[in-house]
Amino acid sequence: MSPILEVKELTRNFGGLAAVSNVDMTLEEGELIGLIGPNGAGKTTVFNLLTGVYPPSSGQIIFSPGGEPFSIAGKKPFDICRAGVGRTFQNIRLFKELTVLDNVVIALEQSQNYSLLASFFHLPSWSKAREEVLKSAHELLELMSLEQKSSDLARNLSYGEQRHLEIARALATNPRLLLLDEPAAGMNPAETAELTTLISWIRENYDLTILLIEHDMSLVMKICERIYVLDHGIVISSGTPDMVRRDPRVITAYLGQEVSDV
Repeated sequence: MSPILEVKELTRNFGGLAAVSNVDMTLEEGELIGLIGPNGAGKTTVFNLLTGVYPPSSGQIIFSPGGEPFSIAGKKPFDICRAGVGRTFQNIRLFKELTVLDNVVIALEQSQNYSLLASFFHLPSWSKAREEVLKSAHELLELMSLEQKSSDLARNLSYGEQRHLEIARALATNPRLLLLDEPAAGMNPAETAELTTLISWIRENYDLTILLIEHDMSLVMKICERIYVLDHGIVISSGTPDMVRRDPRVITAYLGQEVSDV
């Protein structure tokens, strides 16, 4: 494996507060990595830096989706998305007044290259692209068990279904690196178990590298190969799940006790 993402001394200051300070992370191609820590530790800020929501105050973010590294630090979110970084959000951000299908179609459309003229006059190039987009959208909804609700408004889905739709929309951007921000938040144990299986399946079948923020330690310890732990914007530990859950610094700052075997 080779690194698909290298984060070096990543720092983000808000006024006099360092929300993230000198964070180093490396993700190898195909890995499923966890990012954990207490509330306010800076986890979502790291995601926002990786996806261009915030520019870093200093540090490097090197992305290598095809083996050729280039910097995405400070790039616009749409440029980073097109480069191959997809994400979901801690607070669900669907187009809730659009249908389930249209939420996925919008994400798929960004990769199409037909002209404005072709779309306005429904020329053959547009028609062919539209057919492919709709086929892909329905396949993603089928994967997420949402096909039967494709005509429903997104706001009418259950909370768990909205989470699944967010993942479908992120996959529709054709990412090489997928960032999942608390995908199990608000789910019951049965839904979390189903999501755990789904994330593993997606990683294998879509040839993805996944970075996952999650507070559900049963999910993290079960599927993550390595874990980074943030506290007050600083990486205090990293390693395998077994190493991290026994690290006294992690126990003190976050876990409170060793996590039992899953």
